[in-house]
Amino acid sequence: MKLLLWPALLALTLSSLSLGVSTQDHAQAILEFGPRVTGSAGNEQARIYLEAQFRALGYQTRRETFSYPRFDDLGSDVRVGQQLLTGNALQDSAGGEVSAAAVRVPGVGTPADFARVDVRGRVAVVSRGQIPFIEKTRAALAAGALGVVIVNNSAGDFRGTLGERVDVPVLGVSPTVGAALQDGQPVTLRVRVREGNVQAVNLIAFKAGVDRPDVLFGAHLDSVTGAPGANDNLSGSLAVLDLARRAASTPLLARSFFMLFDGEEDGLLGSRAFVKDNPEVVKGLKAMLNLDMVGVNVMPLSVSGEAPLVEAARRAGVEASVGTPGSSDQVPFRQAGVPTLFFHRGLDSNYH
Repeated sequence: MKLLLWPALLALTLSSLSLGVSTQDHAQAILEFGPRVTGSAGNEQARIYLEAQFRALGYQTRRETFSYPRFDDLGSDVRVGQQLLTGNALQDSAGGEVSAAAVRVPGVGTPADFARVDVRGRVAVVSRGQIPFIEKTRAALAAGALGVVIVNNSAGDFRGTLGERVDVPVLGVSPTVGAALQDGQPVTLRVRVREGNVQAVNLIAFKAGVDRPDVLFGAHLDSVTGAPGANDNLSGSLAVLDLARRAASTPLLARSFFMLFDGEEDGLLGSRAFVKDNPEVVKGLKAMLNLDMVGVNVMPLSVSGEAPLVEAARRAGVEASVGTPGSSDQVPFRQAGVPTLFFHRGLDSNYH
């Protein structure tokens, strides 16, 4: 794509970030499907809906499937008296329910720390920090604990990975929940998990005959468990749909792929799969433009990427900076040598 086309391309992209009435209608329809966790019914219903919209604009569509193992927390908690306090199962934790006394472990959960208390047949409550989660858990197992609760060392709860399968339930909780677990108090620790492969689907829209696109516009469609994902990232997905609508009557700009990636929330897995499985397409790309969380105007729009595209953006009157902060679907393309621009408005307080 010639450099003189960049002003038109960037103007097109920026104009699609203003959510019009039709885009809001699409949003309302898709949010009715619920969270779009990869592999869920809501995820597929949203994809079917958007695929129909692309086709109505005159685009062909293609689905590319891939699978990966995933650990799902189905809802884990710890009960103290009449209080039911929620937390997050650490990945690689065993599932199960344990009713026993809580024991506060001093320090950070080293074997020496566990030697100072008796956790045999009890639930060990240990602070996060300094040593890996797995080392705390191994020490608890060696000392005879039936379950482990790891308390965050900063505000809020957290998600974490042990790195190897263990035979006891392990729950991560916030400091507020941790404070409710008093030494010697009876508690019921319940960790509900599911492990297995998940089927994921990338959706590609393109004009007939476009098998070697110049530009790829992308956004991830999936959301996290329990969240509607209106901003993260239905906003980006609908911006890509609107880009396709505006580009449909612009032949040069229509020489593009418009992609909705799956599995972003599980580690950029959809974009990684596409880059791996389509080396010839990736090699021919002049640019990849990624839109993630562009729907809430709590912060100015950030546009960032590699120097050549940033310079072209500046010449087009777009304020842009060199560098691609954050972790989103532009990363695998950048790692493959494709120039990228990342459109992002920052983290709003309710983004998940």
